[in-house]
Amino acid sequence: MTVEELTKAIVVSLDKHKARDIRVLDVSEVTSLADRFIIASGGSTTQVKALIDYVETALSEHGVHALRTEGYATALWTLLDFGSVVLHVFLDTSREFYDLERLWQDARVLDTAEFLEG
Repeated sequence: MTVEELTKAIVVSLDKHKARDIRVLDVSEVTSLADRFIIASGGSTTQVKALIDYVETALSEHGVHALRTEGYATALWTLLDFGSVVLHVFLDTSREFYDLERLWQDARVLDTAEFLEG
C-alpha cells in the first residue's frame, strides 16, 4: 500500500469505530522516522484496544501488518508502526499529557475529511 492508501485505511477504520479527534500529521519534512503520524483518542482503555484491533484487522485484509506494536497491554498510549505511517491511539488523558501535536507542531496537518471522502 502507498502512504496515501495506508493513511486512508487507518483513518476510515478509526472514524467508523468512533475514535475521537483524529489528526493526520505529515512529518516527512521534520523527521526520518515516518512520513505520517496519525493521532486519535479513545474514551477508555477498552475502546483504545478495540480501535487498535479494528485497524489491525482492516489492514490485515490487505496483507499489511504492523512492524511493531507498543503499549497495548496498558492501552494508555498504543502505537502501531507501519514504517511509513505510525498510528498513535491515546486514552484521552494520556493524549493531553503527552501532547504530540505540540511536540510535532512543525509538521503539516492534513485535512482528515479528505481521507474519508469517496
